[in-house]
Amino acid sequence: MPAPISWSHYAALPRFGNAGPNAVTAGIARRGGSTVRSIQVNASLLKLLGSPKSIRVVLARRIIRRLSLFSYRDRLKLCAVKRPHYGHCIFEAAQLAARLNYPRMSVIEFGCGGGNGLVDAEMHIAEIREIFPVEIELYGFDTGSGLPPAQDYRDFAHYFQPGLYSMDRRALEQRLRIAKLVIGDVNDTCKTFFTDYNPAPVGCVFHDLDFYSSTRAALTLFDTESAHLLPRIFMYFDDVTGDNTWLVSEFAGELLAIDEFNREHRSKKIAANRYMRVEYPDQWGWTDRVFIHHDFEHPDYNMFVAGAEQEGLQAGIRLR
Repeated sequence: MPAPISWSHYAALPRFGNAGPNAVTAGIARRGGSTVRSIQVNASLLKLLGSPKSIRVVLARRIIRRLSLFSYRDRLKLCAVKRPHYGHCIFEAAQLAARLNYPRMSVIEFGCGGGNGLVDAEMHIAEIREIFPVEIELYGFDTGSGLPPAQDYRDFAHYFQPGLYSMDRRALEQRLRIAKLVIGDVNDTCKTFFTDYNPAPVGCVFHDLDFYSSTRAALTLFDTESAHLLPRIFMYFDDVTGDNTWLVSEFAGELLAIDEFNREHRSKKIAANRYMRVEYPDQWGWTDRVFIHHDFEHPDYNMFVAGAEQEGLQAGIRLR
């Protein structure tokens, strides 16, 4: 049985950053398989201990997810699913579509990388289709060849290199069941998406293009007629926090693209979902990244959809 790794050994290991535990393994693989496994376990334990959540909560979620305990809706509420932010956004978008009597909606992922996000999105969609009478389409936008060259500082050239996050398209397409890949420069594919694919109205969008320039181009998807969109679209921006090397700010990247979109559009706005911290108080890692695209002049924007919520509120204020 390998001896536990010491704190001095841990201090010498590369930090996880965005590379994940594989960075640790790569740094010490030369020490032998058993030691590698010991270091992985200890590093995972240290990460667990550093989490702001109770260890019991973290372990319970892992058990529930592994064994698929309870209903999908309950697992999602407990965040005992892969990529709970994907599940939340797709679930809420499908619920809105159902309340508006939309029979179909589309989910879009900008920036697919290796494709794990699309695979997980398909899992969530399969579950959510069983809850709401809404058919859900899934589209993944990507260059297929990794990141393009950064145009200037707004694309964080100090952090990203051309070619990062490339895709094995053939392998990914063999894994996908319903998702359709939209391959090419986002400046071009967004212009022809609605005519080329005739998608259902867009209800949910995940942004992970890393760059300001690419995100700004992706947001032009909303410069279309209302029939192509739900009145409120659930959005997730993966790159609004970063790390201490990336150093994200509102003067570059996704935050700048969002700010410019809002300044350039009178009746369409992208705003933070301020209920997220209330609904998921211990999910500090992703709740600040959920936004809503509001199309205030959409013909269905003012349609009443809060029957269930108002019933609960009415019950709460009745005189006892």
